This record gives sequence, structure tokens and C-alpha cells, in this order.
Amino acid sequence: MGVVSILPVYGIPEIEPGADLPSAVLQALKLQKLRLVSGDVIVVKQKVVSKAEGRLVRLDDVKPGPEALELAKEQQKDPRLVELILQESVRVVRAGHGVIITETRQGLVCANSGIDKSNVQPGYVTLLPIDSDRSARLIRRKLELRTKVKLAVVITDTFGRPWRKGQTDAAIGCSGIAALNSYRGKRDKYGYHLRVTEPSVVDEIAAAAELVTGKLSDVPVALVRGVNYRRGEDGVRSMLMEREKDLFR
Repeated sequence: MGVVSILPVYGIPEIEPGADLPSAVLQALKLQKLRLVSGDVIVVKQKVVSKAEGRLVRLDDVKPGPEALELAKEQQKDPRLVELILQESVRVVRAGHGVIITETRQGLVCANSGIDKSNVQPGYVTLLPIDSDRSARLIRRKLELRTKVKLAVVITDTFGRPWRKGQTDAAIGCSGIAALNSYRGKRDKYGYHLRVTEPSVVDEIAAAAELVTGKLSDVPVALVRGVNYRRGEDGVRSMLMEREKDLFR
């Protein structure tokens, strides 16, 4: 592994439903005089992907049902928001302290089904992309078509962790890059035979990129260069832990 650089991509305009996100990224890169090269990874925040795909909901248009009303009262949350959380999930894993942990329709386990009020106009929320791996694939193909270089795309969102305080960005979709690096069957310098080591390279990239994108910086895209990764199309879905092996749910 050589030097890895993480560059914020400034100048992405406010993204509206139906926007051509790849074109916006390329225009912003051009303004910064940045030219993509083969092996670059474009990291995109979930919020702008959801906006471009029209995954916005006006809360006043949501009518909460009995289950949402009861859960909202227990957790002291907006019943309309709770209704959306339930609609976007296949089950509630746990609820407490004002947080509802769900398993989403995409298979992710996260707070509030990934629904977010931040960085959207008042009265609206964003939902997760329907298929973030597909979203990443479409963005990558358009970027590669325009630039004629091989790229990877990682879509990220902010996740909490069950064993620690604080949040970090994690990959919820990827394309052009293998989600995991497997070291199974290899030996370390002391001869120890590795059996379970599988670094999640896309999560590592997501967390690193958040250092320059942040939550309040209005920089939803980063360019990561210098990462040695395997190309692949297994997507983030391939990383999801099988329920029978998951010790936290």
C-alpha cells in the first residue's frame, strides 16, 4: 500500500429529484482541476443519492397507523416519522432511549431505518436508496463512460455501533470494488495461519472519506486515490451478516 489521498470535492450544487449526479460530480471535479485516473474511488454520501432518486417524503403527507402511534408514544417520537420507519423496515430489532433499531428492506440494521431529517428542507425526510449497490453501479458506469477510466464508487451513510459510543460512516452500496479483502489461508510474519480475517475495505474507505466530507461541511462527495483494492461487483449486500450468526440481534 502506497500513499492514500482523500480529497473533498467542492462545488456540488443542491441536488433535486431527477438530477444527473454523475454530471454534477464531474463538473465539480473540473472546477477543482482534478482529473480522474484509473483506480480512483468516488465516495458519495447517501443523502445526495436519495435526493437524486426522489427518495424524499413530506411528513405532512404521512398518516400514522396504530402501531406507529403506540411506538411513537413509547419512544417520544413524531408518529409520522415512526410510520415511515416501520414502512421502510422488515422488523424492529429493538427500541429504547428514543431510538428505533430496525432491519431495513435493504437488509441493513440501523437506527430509524436510515431515515434522516438533516440537510433537507424543513418538513421533509430522506429515505435510503431502494438498492444502494445498484445506485453505485449506475453512477460508476456513467462516470466511466464519460472519463474512459476504471473507477469504483462507494455510497456511505452514518451508522452507530452496538458496542461503542459515537458514529462513523459505513458503506451501504458499492460498485467496481470488492467489498471485502479475504486473508483466509494466509500466514502472518510469525507463521500464524489466518482463518477469519476479512477487512471491509469499503467501510474503511467510507470512514476515511468522512474525515473530509463531515456532517456539516456541505461536501457530499470525496475522491479517494491510492487504495489498493480488488475490482468486484459483489456489493455491500454480500457483507451483511446472516441472522443466525449475528450475536447482536
